[in-house]
Amino acid sequence: MSAVIQPALPAVEDLPLAAGDPARVLVFDARGGVTLGQFLAQARDLAGRLPEARHVAHLAEDRYRFLLGFCAAALRGQVALLPPSGAPRILSEVLRAHAEGGAYRLGGEDGIPVPGLEAARGAPVAAAATPRVRSGDLAAIGYTSGSTGRPQAHAKTWAGFATGTAQNLAALADLWGGRQPQVVATVPPQHMYGMEMSVLLPLLGGAAVHAGRPLLPADVAEALEQACGPRILVTTPVHLRALLRSGVALPALAGIVSATAPLPQELAAEAEDRYGAEVREVFGSTETCVFARRRTARDPLWTPLPGVRLAPQPDGTLVHAPHLPAPVVLADIFEVMPDGRFRLCGRQADLLEIAGKRASLGDLTRRLLAVPGVEDGVVVQLEPEREGGVGRIAALAVAPGLAPADIVAALRATVDPVFLPRKVRLLPALPRNATGKLCRESVLEALAGPGARVVGSGSGNAA
Repeated sequence: MSAVIQPALPAVEDLPLAAGDPARVLVFDARGGVTLGQFLAQARDLAGRLPEARHVAHLAEDRYRFLLGFCAAALRGQVALLPPSGAPRILSEVLRAHAEGGAYRLGGEDGIPVPGLEAARGAPVAAAATPRVRSGDLAAIGYTSGSTGRPQAHAKTWAGFATGTAQNLAALADLWGGRQPQVVATVPPQHMYGMEMSVLLPLLGGAAVHAGRPLLPADVAEALEQACGPRILVTTPVHLRALLRSGVALPALAGIVSATAPLPQELAAEAEDRYGAEVREVFGSTETCVFARRRTARDPLWTPLPGVRLAPQPDGTLVHAPHLPAPVVLADIFEVMPDGRFRLCGRQADLLEIAGKRASLGDLTRRLLAVPGVEDGVVVQLEPEREGGVGRIAALAVAPGLAPADIVAALRATVDPVFLPRKVRLLPALPRNATGKLCRESVLEALAGPGARVVGSGSGNAA
């Protein structure tokens, strides 16, 4: 794992660990809600039983157990580690990188057990002030997904989390009006998007969140039925596509929030028509957290959140935001309009130049997904086979009933021959992680695996 990219720490002041009336519902499930006061009483009890350490890797997938462990460890002044994957090798690397001062696992199969929701339900709540944390203290260390290389660690302070939550409320609050939103999330809390929308929004933004992490369409529908207020579905393009294809009916929604990958306009429009609710896409990263929004079905341009400013640079874009202690450089290339709105043109690493021609992997992937019969797919550039050579274009696809040659033949109609994939592999499912992202390492392993087919595209894309 890489060294932690740590923000400059602001002046220290106290902030509440959780906001709102202790009697408000924080978490709900089929049996009803647990109040903030009940939750904090359980967090104090768990905090007293945790070991001394500087860092704690939070492994619980159950949303309630994650919330409880996160707050209990925070009461001990422990920094949350949010591993990019539950793979044993990744977890070992994360813990080893933060071994100084002690590090342990909380929740999950191998960590210290965390009590579930039932232990808090109906428990008496002692009169106690809401715990507070120091704004300048580190709250968590999140990791990039590794979609373009090795995961990078980024530290977050409580001040950044508090300001970022206020920004997210500015981006989303009109979806639910003056009532308490009821969030159902398909994304893991360890991912920064999941942290912002299903952990911090309930803790600091007054929302209630479903206790579990439903994934299958029927489970998502059941969790939404258990909400008793404006329903907000926090999801990803991959999960949203699965919901639409399943045909499962959903109860009335106040809104759908999407992130982690570009949301096709056609998919957003289909979801709005099917579910009768606005689909609001948010733009962010582990490095920056959320900093822009758009209604994808109607507007291709992104609107920055209040106080956010983008400054294009030769190697990417500099992001200025109130919740960032210092500007952050992203590898994304943006076209910024005079009014401050912007269009995403792609990532620096996605841009291709072969035989004097240019393209982007993102656009090639969109063209692959537009091929009739292709249900999922991705286009990548392989490493050159010799020094000074050009990496070949390759593709993974889920396309029942199609052969690799069929896909290449269909792509010929819209793709320049030099960018046609020379290697195509068909799989029953792509190796996506819990947020629907594809890590480059997993894609390359899948392409190299047994059954990979090389297809002569007739292009001049020499290795």
